Amino acid sequence: MTNTIQEFIRAARLLPPCLRTEVLNLPDGATDRAEEIRLRVGRAPTLVVSGDEVEILPMHKITASELQLVLEIATRASAHTYADSIRQGFVTAEGGCRVGLCGTAVTEGNKISSMRRLSSLCVRIPREKRGCGDEVYEALTTGGFKSTLIVSPPGAGKTTLLRELVRLMSDSGTRISLVDERSEVAGTFEGQPCFDVGLRTDVLSGAPKGEGIFLLLRSMAPQLIAFDEITSPDDIEAAETAANCGVSLLATAHGTGISDLTERALYRKLLDKRIFTRAVIIENIKGRRRYTVEDLT
Repeated sequence: MTNTIQEFIRAARLLPPCLRTEVLNLPDGATDRAEEIRLRVGRAPTLVVSGDEVEILPMHKITASELQLVLEIATRASAHTYADSIRQGFVTAEGGCRVGLCGTAVTEGNKISSMRRLSSLCVRIPREKRGCGDEVYEALTTGGFKSTLIVSPPGAGKTTLLRELVRLMSDSGTRISLVDERSEVAGTFEGQPCFDVGLRTDVLSGAPKGEGIFLLLRSMAPQLIAFDEITSPDDIEAAETAANCGVSLLATAHGTGISDLTERALYRKLLDKRIFTRAVIIENIKGRRRYTVEDLT
């Protein structure tokens, strides 16, 4: 059984039994490139494949109770222990499968305090692709690694490439601290990563990236800090502090390219600070990913 099928099965196991059986009986050709399983009340389930959403099982209409059961399976019937995560619109199940939540938000003041009456779910299928970073790794490490930003639109493979580069650098001798805020990169469960992130990688799960970076600087003496998705000024401040301490960085950001990042205030500030020296741009061309290394200096 290939890794891609195993990864799909891991995500399908979060589904209610009846739906799970139907989905697992789909032909391999429909599942081996699937990136997400999407469920919406009153509609047939869909798969996201290479960015396109494809309807499956047209006779099966999703019910609200099925969505609630997915949440119970993902949280092991202990949703209260995931309350902080649910407030942010997701839970991460065993194996690094992130379940995005949409429904009726319960608010306190101007902040979301919880989620009820689920209307749709997105089950992200994490992929571990050995070898996908080999060529990029060679380009990034020749002459010495310099802080690198991985850039692509959502769902184009940033996290997969980040995970593989962390593994390669860790196994080559670099001491890495990974801030895995949503437990998607390492998929840590009961203290052990479900994905291979290398022999010399220390994983901090569940912490906000900004706070996590400061914690790891104090506690683990990393040579490189890796984290997924720069999204706030706090992330930039912590990354700048790490860089000023002589620590290299490997991180990701949403965008189609450097010119796209410069048009947004947050990322323009990041680029102006010259925290990152290189960027890897991921493009999806006819279902295949192309990696381009660019100099940011």
